[in-house]
Amino acid sequence: MRIYIKYMVSLRCKMVVQEELKKLGIQHGSVDLGVVDLQETITEGQRHLLGINLLKYGLELLDDKKSILIEKIKNVVTEMIHHADELPKVNYSDYISKQLGYSYTYLSNTFSEVKGINLQQFIIMHKIEKVKELLLYDELNLTEISYRLNYSSAAHLSNQFKKITGLTPSFYKQLKLKRKQNLENL
Repeated sequence: MRIYIKYMVSLRCKMVVQEELKKLGIQHGSVDLGVVDLQETITEGQRHLLGINLLKYGLELLDDKKSILIEKIKNVVTEMIHHADELPKVNYSDYISKQLGYSYTYLSNTFSEVKGINLQQFIIMHKIEKVKELLLYDELNLTEISYRLNYSSAAHLSNQFKKITGLTPSFYKQLKLKRKQNLENL
């Protein structure tokens, strides 16, 4: 049996879910972002208790098919951009379609219908969040970051970053450095 969980986006979330399953004596196999493989069918009572316990941590059991599909899409995008060592060299649309077994058009239309933004915009927002993270680490320059995130150029990345955040990547980085210096002077 498989259950789906909304807002499960990190290793910490996986640990919380594992702990809650253990408390309820529910045997499980793999626990991945947004999905848990159970070794046995659980009762409605167990499911209800698990749902209540997970809500305390901001996690939510999913029931309807569209919500489950949206969470799967979000998890594939999160895994692809934030947790993979390297982004896939194929189009994101092909990658997501292959991972989920649906046409990209269907996935994109469903995502837009439920979330109110298109899937491409969701991917771009996640890529910009990853750029922010990499800028703060200060280990890669903008050209290296653009290459790592499959941008055609540093200029393209800069334009997209400014469109989303209203700031240039270099100004964003300066703001963070100034804030850090100010905190050190306290």
